[in-house]
Amino acid sequence: MSVSAEPQQDARRHIIDAAHPLFASKGFTAVGLTEVLAAAKVPKGSFYYYFDSKEAFGEAVLETYFADYLARMEVLLAVPGTSAQRLLGYFQDWLASQLDEEARGRCLVVKLGAEVCDLSGSMRAALERGTQGIIDRLSRCLDAGREDGSLTAPPDTRAVAITLYQSWLGAGLLAKITRDRTPLDTAMVGTRLLLGLA
Repeated sequence: MSVSAEPQQDARRHIIDAAHPLFASKGFTAVGLTEVLAAAKVPKGSFYYYFDSKEAFGEAVLETYFADYLARMEVLLAVPGTSAQRLLGYFQDWLASQLDEEARGRCLVVKLGAEVCDLSGSMRAALERGTQGIIDRLSRCLDAGREDGSLTAPPDTRAVAITLYQSWLGAGLLAKITRDRTPLDTAMVGTRLLLGLA
């Protein structure tokens, strides 16, 4: 990477980082570029230097969100202990992040999924790639748990991974609707039951 490329990447990332909490709290369509630029403290010309459109920007925000999320997930699924302990630790982290008052920690899939999938094919594709990455990692951890004997998941670990992910996405949405943590706690109970850890 050239010396001049690093400041450009830093500036691009800075604009993305400024938008993340705005999108997480208000959604994609409710946040205008003026608000993003004010939060990032950059002129309009800077935005269009890095992004062709708001849609391209939304795709970049999602790609960055998933890159960061998957990196954190890799760390959580690599801590010492059994695969069962690592998987439960990951879901505990998910639960805690959704209860955090900071918009930065909230799940962008829950917030933006239904909103942008009908608006933008590229943003829908970014969501699909990211969610498949999460499911892939859950499935690998389930496979490892079957091998180390800490999990009694059925042979089709991918189906279990999809079921778990769908359960937690739904719980995240219900927690937003009810403004209550009970759906997330219920998802944890269901996760333990599904994994034979109750």
